[in-house]
Amino acid sequence: MNVYFIVEGEITEAKLYPRWLSFYIPELTRVDRLSQVTKNNYFLICAGGIPNIYNHIINAIKDVNDYPVFDYLVACLDGEEIGVNRRREILNRKIKESGINLSSKCKFESIIQNPCVETWLLGNKKIAKRTPQNGLLLEYMKFYDVRNYDPELMGAFPGFNNRAKFHYSYLRETLSERRLIYRKDKPEEVLKKGYWEQLVKRTIDTDHLASLKECFNFFSTLKNQIET
Repeated sequence: MNVYFIVEGEITEAKLYPRWLSFYIPELTRVDRLSQVTKNNYFLICAGGIPNIYNHIINAIKDVNDYPVFDYLVACLDGEEIGVNRRREILNRKIKESGINLSSKCKFESIIQNPCVETWLLGNKKIAKRTPQNGLLLEYMKFYDVRNYDPELMGAFPGFNNRAKFHYSYLRETLSERRLIYRKDKPEEVLKKGYWEQLVKRTIDTDHLASLKECFNFFSTLKNQIET
């Protein structure tokens, strides 16, 4: 089993996905070059955002066709304001318009973060205090309590022009209440195994975070295929 990953973010996702893969599928080993791929390896590149990722995916299809050792090509990107289904439609259209066909030996999968990766990270119920002292966080929680309601359904707080920016601010304030730091270039607190375990628990115990559950289910599929 070999997997080629393309992630949208240069820092957060570039660190997050390898960490989650190490928790879920320790048998899957990362390599730095395509020529190093043999068995139970994955190769991961960062696309530098949208729309750059579309061109990277086309180039990745060429890579996979040139190195026919991959079982999956996986693109990981934000749904943003357009949502999961529309993002997938655009992604599939871009691939079709390129005129380049992926080898039949390799399956294409897309993991859409709805609307962004920080939305997923708000799913850790233990990280949010019930009675925060931070006035801004208290206002956010009055607007929408992510401990009890699905973070993926949360809209934008007044003053934010999109959901992703608000969800990012909400996560920062939530961690700041615990005297922890989160930035795009400093995601270490959310990379810990205990944090991941709480996200897994949320997707099992509730019907929240459907796009995250889809991601975790795909990882489980990979693990099962390796083990069989």
